[in-house]
Amino acid sequence: MIGMPEARMIALGFGKYVRSDKVFALERLVGDQRGEGRRTRVWIEGVPEPIVASRTEVTILRDMGEEAAADVPVLDEALDLAARLAAAADAGRVDLSDLGRRARRVLASTTQPQLPADD
Repeated sequence: MIGMPEARMIALGFGKYVRSDKVFALERLVGDQRGEGRRTRVWIEGVPEPIVASRTEVTILRDMGEEAAADVPVLDEALDLAARLAAAADAGRVDLSDLGRRARRVLASTTQPQLPADD
């Protein structure tokens, strides 16, 4: 029989904490819902409405002791970068078309096989 992880207090951000054994669902916020410190909806036993956390669901899962479920740091970082780039593009600070062209050139130059030099 596998034992339940020990309940611990986990931070949700904004000065909010909850017992890990009372959390029963996490939902990543996307689009216009996400931003300005809003990352995840957290459903807690006994609380009728979800609480909005400023931390990602992966970070919350890790704090809850669910390392295996939260073992996606590259994906989490990529999603965070995408959200920051989208916000910067909306503010006119980033040209996503130019960034895409530059990224494709870098990828192409690093993935094409090297041709042998003619001697």
